[in-house]
Amino acid sequence: MRARSVGLLVGLGVLAVAGGWYFGTATTPSERTTVAGGKLMFPDLAPRLQDAAKVEITHQGKQTVIEKRPDGGWGIAAMHDYPVQEAKLRGMLTGLTELRLAEPRTSDPAQFSRLGVDDPNGAGSSADLLRVVDGAGKPILAVIVGHRRVRSQADVPEEVYVRRPDENQSWLAEGNLQVDADAAQWLDRDLMNIGHDRIASVAVGDQALVFEQTDGKFALTQPAEHPKLEDYKVDDVARALELLTFQEVRADKDAPGVEAGHAVFTTKDGLAVTVTVLHADKDVWARFSVAGADKVKTEAEKLNGRLAGWTYQIGSWKEKSLVPTLDDLKAAEPAKPTPDTDKK
Repeated sequence: MRARSVGLLVGLGVLAVAGGWYFGTATTPSERTTVAGGKLMFPDLAPRLQDAAKVEITHQGKQTVIEKRPDGGWGIAAMHDYPVQEAKLRGMLTGLTELRLAEPRTSDPAQFSRLGVDDPNGAGSSADLLRVVDGAGKPILAVIVGHRRVRSQADVPEEVYVRRPDENQSWLAEGNLQVDADAAQWLDRDLMNIGHDRIASVAVGDQALVFEQTDGKFALTQPAEHPKLEDYKVDDVARALELLTFQEVRADKDAPGVEAGHAVFTTKDGLAVTVTVLHADKDVWARFSVAGADKVKTEAEKLNGRLAGWTYQIGSWKEKSLVPTLDDLKAAEPAKPTPDTDKK
């Protein structure tokens, strides 16, 4: 994930030149308000795209900052630069560069709230102020984004109301520009996806429980003597790392909870994923470390590059597949027959 993110801004820069990426340099107020319908709102930004260092989104006075990290990727500043969804960021920037002014609308501030282009610092405002700045904090662009008008016809472009912060003139613009002021919605929530058919063994705790692939079936092999288990619960252990996502993330130093168990998942090709589960009241958190050599070395390094230093809140139901106990796996007791009270 981190290797892909390194090239994000570079990739955007290539698109800027090849595909009409623009963010607009400053123009005078008269030039801005007399722009012909259909003209790009932000022309001439391609040369400055590589200087972008932060994206700031302000809504009702609260600000979300997405900033460029030392590795070249992008992260949420308030969350220790945890990686954002690259496709979402790319889509928003693409929307900006393709935004075309279609029709001038009201220049009366009293009417701005109807279009959603009022003061984004206002308590009841629905507007978003979107700014892109360079490493020195100098603005590259700023726009207030209001209500969207989504068209059902495939051949009709979406529209959105916009206004430059230093102008009263508002516009109806054509383009798909989606701005999200909720920092949590920007997080890339995918942790890993290791298929159940790849898992060779799982050791829970200090070898208290050991699961292995035996004759093509994933089963509990230690302890050898154990009560009857539910097959689907055992299968869930093998699937514990499939499509694994998180609800919240903290840096290790800020993470809550105390250790409640650990397990090592080993794949058939030698990748070893160690999971440490923590309890914080009713919440379940987890840390991950990955090791591997030879043909899985690159995969291990990639996963560690993403996971190291972070503790993740996961769904509480995942605990029974990541660090199961014997009681978690037991089959239900058969129902006792109900006495026939009608017999005499």
